[in-house]
Amino acid sequence: MAVLTQVMPNFLSKWPVLQQLRHGSDGTGPEVMSSRTRELGPRIKDTDVEVKKSVCPYCGVGCGQLVFHKGNKLVAIEGDPASPISRGRLCPKGADSHELLTHKNRELKVKYRRPYAKEWEELELETAMDMIAERVWQSRENTFSEKKDGEVLMQTKSIAHLGGATLDNEENYLIKKLFTGGLGMVCVSNQARI
Repeated sequence: MAVLTQVMPNFLSKWPVLQQLRHGSDGTGPEVMSSRTRELGPRIKDTDVEVKKSVCPYCGVGCGQLVFHKGNKLVAIEGDPASPISRGRLCPKGADSHELLTHKNRELKVKYRRPYAKEWEELELETAMDMIAERVWQSRENTFSEKKDGEVLMQTKSIAHLGGATLDNEENYLIKKLFTGGLGMVCVSNQARI
């Protein structure tokens, strides 16, 4: 019993809640760190590695990332502690950004399967973009309604656009102007509200 009473005060003094009360902090400082977390640092120890600041591409939050690269090769991606948005933290998707860029099954070429074909073929990016532009314009031409019941419409319902959550306000503004004003599309939405 005497050993227990000697061990208990030492144990209790290390307890984060008591340390927080003693120091008057908010529970996010050194009082909640173990000896292991105090020793943690960047995973990358190589001094030749360059670091660039970036932003996570997965959603509209904009968490800061540090991109480590060496010799034009990606080494790692970590959260940026200097980011006022994420303060060095990343969600599971953001933390896996390295694999998004380096996975062996990542497609690096445009793939296209012609109607009734069984095989995919590779296309140049310019060719694919031209095909898309031509099909959008042809769909608009074939389905554009200038009037209905004597009322001016100037619209097409055959083309739709679904934006992603990583688009910022400026990009959404331009998309809205181009697609509704320029092409007459009325089916414009965003994945963030679905």
